Amino acid sequence: MECSEKPIWNRDYTKEELEKLTVHAPDPEIYQKVLTCWDHVAKPIDGMGRFETLTAQIGAIQGTDRIDISKKAVIIMCADNGIVEEGISQSGQEVTAAVAKNMGNQRSSVGKMAEAIGADTIPVDIGIRQKEKIPGVLSQKVRCGTRNFRKEPAMTEEEVLAAIFTGVEMVSACKGQGYRILATGEMGIGNTTTSSAVAAALLGCEASEVTGRGAGLNDEKLLHKQQIIAEAIERYALKGADAFEILRTVGGLDIAGLTGVCIGGALFHVPIVLDGVISMAAALLAERLVPGTRAYLLPSHKGKEPAAEKLAAELGLEPVIDGRMALGEGTGAVMMLALLEMALSVYQDSSTFLDIQVEQYERFTAR
Repeated sequence: MECSEKPIWNRDYTKEELEKLTVHAPDPEIYQKVLTCWDHVAKPIDGMGRFETLTAQIGAIQGTDRIDISKKAVIIMCADNGIVEEGISQSGQEVTAAVAKNMGNQRSSVGKMAEAIGADTIPVDIGIRQKEKIPGVLSQKVRCGTRNFRKEPAMTEEEVLAAIFTGVEMVSACKGQGYRILATGEMGIGNTTTSSAVAAALLGCEASEVTGRGAGLNDEKLLHKQQIIAEAIERYALKGADAFEILRTVGGLDIAGLTGVCIGGALFHVPIVLDGVISMAAALLAERLVPGTRAYLLPSHKGKEPAAEKLAAELGLEPVIDGRMALGEGTGAVMMLALLEMALSVYQDSSTFLDIQVEQYERFTAR
């Protein structure tokens, strides 16, 4: 089943149909054309470093060397996690709804940062435990939080598919509204536990290698968190399991929604800027489910969680920002949007060697 530029999307796809989707690689000719344009800008060869290849990737995804990311947004998937019952977080589930409410009011950290760079925030209730609709938050609730994976699988197959398709359809809708680039964000107490469990299973690592302190656990609580993840991986036989089964048993609705956002970026040719460890876990799930998705993803920052570095390496992505951030919400991805805007200001508006009547630098080595 090949997808076209505007694939026919069916919310009723089964797991098997989802895994049969294919994506076309970004345009290699446009990629090279953007790099050539960079070489004509009056600066040393490769003077803008990785921003030259990152913007070339955006151009190849968009299918043009006239790159435009002026209309941009961060999609923030908000959901609760049943595993919080096991004391793996300093906070209770009520905090998810409280922060989502703040996002709806445009008063959250990511909202302030996005406003500063002219990006829109789109908070999505994909699985908050609270039943009442939150003003300013898009209601796409699959269920009121996942189940406690220490006791039973976090989701059913139908719930996973519904969450993935929500993410895909968000990208489709955003592209229809003229958005040229999207960033990923999330909010959900307990989601460093779910993302660490997903990472451990996908990477074949021990839980202790990829599980960090989240919002600030002490040593005793950290060990407890690691043990719960290790027990779940053993109980569900997740080492060597397929990506969908890993997501279903120990994942979260926010991760599943972001998995859909990544897949949607590949299907609808929209560049997706990843945030931290939760986004990275979703990205690797998306790549395993629909190979080729990775080419549509851009890294942002290297978070504090130990899984982040391993997930980035597996995806072949190298984060640009190393600020030891651990805020989540999409804040690192929004910072990356700002950096990309600045890089593109050089690409689009700077003088060429011809303009300043200086002989152009020659390229002697491959990029």
